[in-house]
Amino acid sequence: MYSNLEELTSHPVFHYFAEISNIPRGSGNEKEISDFLVRFARDRNLEVVQDKALNVIIKKPATIGYESAPIVIIQGHMDMVCEKNKGTLHDFEKDPLQLRIVGDMLYATDTTLGADNGIAVAYALALLDANDIPHPSLEVVITTEEETTMNGALAVDSSHFDGKILINIDSEEDGKLLVSSAGGIRVRQILPISWEPASNDTVPYTIRIKGLKGGHSGISINKERGNSNKLLGRLLHELTTNFTCFIQQINGGLKGNAIPREAEASILIHFDDVQKITDKIQQWDETFKNELQSSDPKVSIGFEKSESISTNVFSKETMRKAITSLLLIPNGVQGMNMGIEGLVESSINLGVVTTTDTEMKFESEIRSSVKSMKYNMVTQAKALAEMLGCKLLIDADYPEWPYNPESKLKKLFEQTYNEKYNDEIEIIAVHAGIECGVFIDKIPGLDAVSIGPDMFSVHTPDEHLSIPSAVNNWEYLLYTLKRMKDL
Repeated sequence: MYSNLEELTSHPVFHYFAEISNIPRGSGNEKEISDFLVRFARDRNLEVVQDKALNVIIKKPATIGYESAPIVIIQGHMDMVCEKNKGTLHDFEKDPLQLRIVGDMLYATDTTLGADNGIAVAYALALLDANDIPHPSLEVVITTEEETTMNGALAVDSSHFDGKILINIDSEEDGKLLVSSAGGIRVRQILPISWEPASNDTVPYTIRIKGLKGGHSGISINKERGNSNKLLGRLLHELTTNFTCFIQQINGGLKGNAIPREAEASILIHFDDVQKITDKIQQWDETFKNELQSSDPKVSIGFEKSESISTNVFSKETMRKAITSLLLIPNGVQGMNMGIEGLVESSINLGVVTTTDTEMKFESEIRSSVKSMKYNMVTQAKALAEMLGCKLLIDADYPEWPYNPESKLKKLFEQTYNEKYNDEIEIIAVHAGIECGVFIDKIPGLDAVSIGPDMFSVHTPDEHLSIPSAVNNWEYLLYTLKRMKDL
């Protein structure tokens, strides 16, 4: 379809996708992209609001003949997950993404692509910039911090909106209409560190779990991929149980909502045990490869001599509590939805483990489409933290999006898909946090659906976007906007 970036960016959607790919937009670092959106609107004399959370709302009047059609809210988020391959020098605070085409797919180079959710921003800008697309009055809202806390959507003032119809563009599967999603909450267990002097007859080594696929902690949680933090916990338990082994640091994962691909521990071991521990680690390497042969066959364990990072090590009690936390903090699917085949109902992802001079932090993302189950998992996290003498921090609580079988918007999207493609669109629910739930909570009577093109390996450096699917989804959106008179 498009053989090079110059051809691709001649399409209005990819023109704007390339533009925003030059702007840093990691979660919590959205000021520059937010200001860009405001300038875009003002340059076109469109009504625009930028709130304290840096959310941007842009309004565009209806085209001729659509003045009486229902007002439509178009919604997406401006932030992206910033992950890169180990050794990649890319600085997400300032460097533009390096886009590249492989076949009919769009990638970045050694980093996440940010199609989640840059494609929504690109669709919105192309729609707002066009003068030849028929549409009702539009209220475009692009939020911040969706990938971390949903604080952007939670901070939106609903009085800015007159529309009762919302089209979210944060789905990742073409030919599917998303009508329900999970709610979520973040918990962080804080373990105070007690230090003691390191023994003189030890040598420093680093253990690394690597080679895992990772992925979105909602969408990919049912694929049984390895969690590097959990694997490292099992290995450290074996070593500290059977050898004289001291720990100085444990770190793994980068984002709470991404299944961690890598984790490492800095340890001190006795000279006499180096070969024995090397052999034991080789056994664990084979064990992990066997366990994950279908879901994560490239898993591996690195074990190499390193420079000592400190003259101190975890006390025995701190080491016990740290390893116990890695072993016992729940992870993975916690329950399946019995009403929708294959849909995860509840899950936990132990996404990030970090060590500082004073504490260890274990960050988990909890998701559920059932509110009571979400808070039950929080209760379990509290119980474990109390048992280990840890503090538990709870935030980023966002609501689920309940299924509405009577949705008129859903029926319209079904009709337009059938008309355009002579096929039935698949109605789905997803085990991921979609901002529709927040907006439905804020705007009484709001009718919502979510669409989006095919994306793959989201939240990893292998993230890629189907170019034909992105074009197809754009055309489907425009076709449905043209039919909004029928609502």
